[in-house]
Amino acid sequence: MASRKDTLVRRASRVRRQIKAVANGRPRLSVHRSSKNIYAQIIDDVAGKTIASASTLDTDLRFSLKTGADTEAATAVGKLLAERASKAGVKDVVFDRGAFIYHGRIKALAEAAREGGLNF
Repeated sequence: MASRKDTLVRRASRVRRQIKAVANGRPRLSVHRSSKNIYAQIIDDVAGKTIASASTLDTDLRFSLKTGADTEAATAVGKLLAERASKAGVKDVVFDRGAFIYHGRIKALAEAAREGGLNF
């Protein structure tokens, strides 16, 4: 029987493989969720560089949020990331949820990023 970590790695690689097939040179919006925080970054895989990033640990958000582990925090991170991406000139991205199910905090971050102007 596969361990939980093996299952997550397999799911993440499956999602990433599907993303590469449809990316067409667009940057990737990668999301990571821990039990206490949420992190998001826009990565240019061709150049291998991070274009923009945001997390609940950023000084812009850290002290204004009650906790980094709820949908309100994820929404704030999504809006901040969309703002930073627009400053960097990025509009179209591919959403990479990694091994996480599109529900709860992941969904809240994605919807906030869409409202902020990112297209995916």
